[in-house]
Amino acid sequence: MARVVALAPDLFFGSKIKETLVAAGHDVEICGTVAKVEAEAGESDLVIVDLHAEGLDLAQLSAHLKGKQLLGFYSHVDVDTRAKAEQAGFHLVVPRSRMAREMPQLVERLVNG
Repeated sequence: MARVVALAPDLFFGSKIKETLVAAGHDVEICGTVAKVEAEAGESDLVIVDLHAEGLDLAQLSAHLKGKQLLGFYSHVDVDTRAKAEQAGFHLVVPRSRMAREMPQLVERLVNG
């Protein structure tokens, strides 16, 4: 079981993240703001980030969460955001559709190496 903190301002997708990962046996905290993620991430094993969240500075967040596994998701048409997240140090960056489809496997991959 992993402790997962997720930045998911979209309530619908946030609830999907929580339901899916709780069913897979993880402890999940959904946050609507960058500030809340930064505050809650201290004891987490993994941080999931909606790369289109308002007020998100990828380099700053990555630096603040140094040492945490970072999984970002983005709109499949926005390859620039993917490149920026990878440059900022995110361990895995996937389109939102893949995140929805393979979430438990992606989390396991990052948490268990």
